[in-house]
Amino acid sequence: MAIVAAPITFPSFLSFTETSLSLPFSFFHCPIGSLHRTFCSDKPLHSRTKSFRKGSSQKTTEDEIKSVSLKRFPRRSKDDRHNLPPDGAKGEMGRSQSIVSKSLGLQKKDMKGFMHDLKEQQVIDSGSLQDATFLNAVVKVYCTHTEPDYSLPWQKQRQYTSTGSAFMIGDGKLLTNAHCVEHGTQVKVKRRGDDTKFVAKVLAKGVECDIALLSVESEEFWKGSEPLRFGRLPCLQDAVTVVGYPFGGDTISVTKGVVSRIEVTSYAHGASDLLGIQIDAAINPGNSGGPAFNDQGECIGVAFQVFRSEEAENIGYVIPTTVVSHFLNDYDRNGKYTGFPSLGVLLQKLENPALRSCLKVHSNEGVLVRRVEPTSAANNVLNEGDVIVSFDGVPIGCEGTVPFRSTERIVFRYLISQKFSGDVAELGIIRDGTHMKVQTVLHPRVHLVPYHIEGGQPSYLIIAGLVFTPLSEPLIDEECEDSIGLKLLTKARYSSAKFKGEEIVILSQVLANEVNIGYENMSNQQVLKFNGTRIRNIRHLAHLVDTFENKYLVFEFEDNFLAVLEREAAAASSPCILKDYGIPSERSLDLLEPYLKDNQAINLDIEDSPISNLELGFDGLLWA
Repeated sequence: MAIVAAPITFPSFLSFTETSLSLPFSFFHCPIGSLHRTFCSDKPLHSRTKSFRKGSSQKTTEDEIKSVSLKRFPRRSKDDRHNLPPDGAKGEMGRSQSIVSKSLGLQKKDMKGFMHDLKEQQVIDSGSLQDATFLNAVVKVYCTHTEPDYSLPWQKQRQYTSTGSAFMIGDGKLLTNAHCVEHGTQVKVKRRGDDTKFVAKVLAKGVECDIALLSVESEEFWKGSEPLRFGRLPCLQDAVTVVGYPFGGDTISVTKGVVSRIEVTSYAHGASDLLGIQIDAAINPGNSGGPAFNDQGECIGVAFQVFRSEEAENIGYVIPTTVVSHFLNDYDRNGKYTGFPSLGVLLQKLENPALRSCLKVHSNEGVLVRRVEPTSAANNVLNEGDVIVSFDGVPIGCEGTVPFRSTERIVFRYLISQKFSGDVAELGIIRDGTHMKVQTVLHPRVHLVPYHIEGGQPSYLIIAGLVFTPLSEPLIDEECEDSIGLKLLTKARYSSAKFKGEEIVILSQVLANEVNIGYENMSNQQVLKFNGTRIRNIRHLAHLVDTFENKYLVFEFEDNFLAVLEREAAAASSPCILKDYGIPSERSLDLLEPYLKDNQAINLDIEDSPISNLELGFDGLLWA
């Protein structure tokens, strides 16, 4: 049974041609050993690269997958914290290669509904790429970034600028990569052949899929513009042309190649796994957010990252239009980006006949449920030991794959990624040899240690010089794994959230003062309890401190370490400490809001997961 791609609906302001689209897939990390992915935007590589592990028998290499966007930085002293790459040398890019096509008009429709009519459109032979009107829809993005300082969470890091690419999709909107405008304080765009930059507003950012939606209010910017038409998912060896503004020059650049592979791939920026198109056309820093075209002049995706390795060449990645459609429809449904859903289960392949026989599975099908996350809705309907044999009626093979297009197979998480947050899925399962159907609601996965901070600025609480903050991946990157410590790092990598809103709250540092004598050298230790009460998150800790009236503040840390402060002395020392260290407030703005008590029953004795949020070293287990 082959999967027929579900109808893809796009915003009504987009137009398409009639070919065949197949759809995306879902969740987490890199395909080879220990490697890095780098985006196609001009941002400091130190803040854009992350190490990933994945189950593979191949040896660990120094490979990198890089996101391609150009960054430019102000002059820095030798004492500056980060080593930043210099500007790329400028040079003339090669001539554009010729393709036959020209994009046609746009159906003017209301943005409501995000429905798209698959009407056949005429293709005009333009003869020269230089004259192709669709090139004029590709613009250059200039962004000023100001990232939070996760080690000193009350302040920001030094700003820097970057350049990337974007393209027009109609109704006054542009698409680019999320990493091109991450922590952006100012975003500007410039059209091809123009010297005027226009201010753009970020409407939505999809961190997992690395897509951002921009708008430009100026009518002058849109004069004479023609938005791009989206095409369908291409086939292997189809020609592809990547257009953007990479380093090496200031004008538009065109490179050409073919589609090498279509499969679920790791999205470095979002730390997720979604459908991706691998191409051999050159993608360089600055290409991020630029479109990739087929020979009919249709946009088949968005350039966003490359794979760098001494053992491999010409491996670039494009976000397919199927993932783009999910992002746009999600924005249209909810007025914001809500994310790609997850089933929240750890699964084991059932390739071994004895294992299938033991589980009373009599055919070569299904995957074994090894763990269900407590925060997942599936926790109410699935048990460890269940065998999932179908998802919405589509049979699942013993390797966890489902039919894809006519002759291919793909991991069944692909089906989950076609759903939206809040959608219901029907699972066919075998429990103790009995076939049954169950239904569950799908939601985005809850991470104990987040990869991105909502709102951009981390939370913090300062009590008598003790600085508390939630543990996050950006903090681990900034502090480096060695200073975080093996125990805390292991908990971050191998534990899962027991309830929604749970955080690992750590004492990141102590601002020395006479009130905290003896504690000055404490850093990066998890605080477990306050006066005997288990801490749920940073908001809960702030609430406990604010409502406590006894004489001593007692903090219990990992390894049974105890820190005790006198309440009145701690309160009296706070203004002096803030003044000495130039800190504007003893807590972040979000902690000034009233604490909303959560009365849900929580089992804090649930054991930590034996696996991590990353993919595993053993290929037989997978997340869905």
